[in-house]
Amino acid sequence: MTLLMPDSMATTRFRAYGPRQIDQIADRFGLAPEDAETVRLISRVLPFRVNEYVLSELVDWDRAPDDPMFRMLFPQRGMLHEEDERLLSAAVAGGDRQMIAAAVKEIRGRLNPHPSGQTQLNVPRLDGAEVPGLQHKYRETVLHFPGQGQTCHSYCTYCFRWAQFVGDADLRFAAPGPEGLVRYLGAHPEVHDVLITGGDPLIMSTDRLLRHIEPLLEIPTVRTVRIGTKSVAYWPQRFLTDPDADDLLRLFERIVASGRNLAVMAHFTHPRELGTDRTRRALARIRSTGALIYCQAPLIAHVNDDAPTWSALWQAELAAGAVPYYMFVERDTGPQEYFKVPLATAAELFRAAYRTLPGLARTVRGPVMSATPGKVVVDGVETTPQGRFFQLRMLQARDPALVGRPFRARYSTSAAWLDDLDLAPDAPADIAAAVRGTARPVHREPAAAVALSGHGGYMS
Repeated sequence: MTLLMPDSMATTRFRAYGPRQIDQIADRFGLAPEDAETVRLISRVLPFRVNEYVLSELVDWDRAPDDPMFRMLFPQRGMLHEEDERLLSAAVAGGDRQMIAAAVKEIRGRLNPHPSGQTQLNVPRLDGAEVPGLQHKYRETVLHFPGQGQTCHSYCTYCFRWAQFVGDADLRFAAPGPEGLVRYLGAHPEVHDVLITGGDPLIMSTDRLLRHIEPLLEIPTVRTVRIGTKSVAYWPQRFLTDPDADDLLRLFERIVASGRNLAVMAHFTHPRELGTDRTRRALARIRSTGALIYCQAPLIAHVNDDAPTWSALWQAELAAGAVPYYMFVERDTGPQEYFKVPLATAAELFRAAYRTLPGLARTVRGPVMSATPGKVVVDGVETTPQGRFFQLRMLQARDPALVGRPFRARYSTSAAWLDDLDLAPDAPADIAAAVRGTARPVHREPAAAVALSGHGGYMS
């Protein structure tokens, strides 16, 4: 058997390829040796994983390494700081495994592996102990990370959850089972929305996924089940030809029949991901179960940082019966320097794309920063006698009292994240305290006196 199977076989049977298969991928698709070597080097720090479907149907190999899908899938030069790349190259050239491992760990530590207080502020506690594999940032929503779902069919180079995939248990969120989630929901009846996330929970078999979902259907306070997934884009066979594809769709039907909303939070970053017949059929099958499909992705340089791409993406989502939901700002983690787009550029790009949309696609919101205090949207730019300002608004917040409230920050052509902004003097004191990190975390004590904290991200 060849390492990379012919398309007729491999695109119906999932198999992942990683750093050990870089040479075979390069030989098959004509990737230049120097580009293959770059992927090999940078993938020592950033996770790399692809499959036959993305290789054969999504990447335009005639344009590689400049193709946007190639940049989304293959780690490359510029994704690490020059100093870190030199450190890594020197360690690899030396050939000492311990030195290489030390360099990799040092570099990863500088990449802010868990941004926005995920480990410090978002991990909830029950009976005085942390609940593994949960995050709880917003009052109504809890994130659940099934341990067997903490990988993906392919990895995005921009993923803010890259730390889940590098094999370091100290950086990984993972729940061994649903028991902690069930106990936590029992202590927190205010939670009515559970987001099952990862990684990608749909990497699991349906039987394993059922183990995490079935108990939720017995909890009356849970009204919405969300599943965060990239599988519709990276492995649509999960809904078509995988051995348990029909079982998965029957599970979706069961969730809907229980009277709950099922929302598939699909991640489409580029319109090419919606251009295959398999993806269109997968979306149609998901919709046939009664599930809702919401689409979200970050704005990232070198991949989708122009208005026509976003207009085409949102219109393709609408045509497939899905709801355009969020344009996120690339988070302050991993290769942010490579992918970041200044907020001023992001706001103008969003408006330019938004103007082209039909009314039903204007459900999308953006550009949105999922930051420590909550989700902050850049509504626009205003010019006053005092100067130019970003118009900002809290779409979601740790402190529910902040939700929906506007505030301003001084305009900047270079700021790319909330921490880069200088708040206007008229910013409300409680919002300013939350943004600057001086506000005390909001704790809501249930009857059992359990403190509450949480998570926000691309999937929430």
